[in-house]
Amino acid sequence: MFPALPQDLSLQLLLNQQWRSAALDVLLPLFSLRAPLFVIWAGLLVWRATLRGKGQALYFILLVLAMGVTDLACNAAKHAAGRVRPQHAVAGAYYQESGKWLRTPADHVPDRERGSSFPSAHAANSMALSVLAMCLWPRLRRGLWALPVLVGWSRVYMGKHYPLDVLGGWILGGLIGWCFWLAWKRLAPRLKMSALPDELYRPSL
Repeated sequence: MFPALPQDLSLQLLLNQQWRSAALDVLLPLFSLRAPLFVIWAGLLVWRATLRGKGQALYFILLVLAMGVTDLACNAAKHAAGRVRPQHAVAGAYYQESGKWLRTPADHVPDRERGSSFPSAHAANSMALSVLAMCLWPRLRRGLWALPVLVGWSRVYMGKHYPLDVLGGWILGGLIGWCFWLAWKRLAPRLKMSALPDELYRPSL
């Protein structure tokens, strides 16, 4: 079993059991939902394609590929680590199932030997997306960094991960997002495309 380091457990208890409010109970789970992200994503794709041409779709496909590779890497790491999620291991942990908030009994004793807590795929995907998107669209650097922070916070708040799981996800996702950017910078000239979407020719509307 993947042991919980004292600092990791202390921060998990702080974020999951102490820093709670009715507002956070409603807001933070929204950052763990993927459907709204893809709806926003689709809307941005349509808007960018209308503004700067259909070639914009390739950049969004690049983001999808980065997240897909991140997912595969996380699944492999989860299988190797086998860390049990806090909701199954920590007494008094708050967690959400089917939209309802529940709590692990105060006398709960861990009854699972393996799990899929480390690393957090949500944290990894949000970081890979943010890093690559900020490289492609530099103006996003002003605020997009907040996305992985909120996603990571939501995963601990919901009892799905320890802070170390989130940190591991951020590192893995950030590395994959950065590698995709480096690879794209080398590949773009061969495809006779600009590395940055905003440098594409803007069509007449």
